[in-house]
Amino acid sequence: MQTDNDILIANQGTFVVNNTAAKTVTINAIVVLEDTVFSAIRIAGTDVKSTYIAATATAVKAGAIIRAINAQQFSGVTLTSGSVLLVLA
Repeated sequence: MQTDNDILIANQGTFVVNNTAAKTVTINAIVVLEDTVFSAIRIAGTDVKSTYIAATATAVKAGAIIRAINAQQFSGVTLTSGSVLLVLA
């Protein structure tokens, strides 16, 4: 299991999503690079977007960092618009 420092320094690498294609990969954190609307944020393949975003149709502002609760990891994202940096697990 990765430590908080491993996650903080993106020890396993990063990936930029800047299109609307689904990206399926194990994710420790999502960093929003510009105002972004999410189509889906998945854990174990299930969309959990409403657990992390109150107004799911509204853009999440640039600079937001989204981490899964209860030591879980995200399994993928799909964007409607915007771009994010995925901190890989």
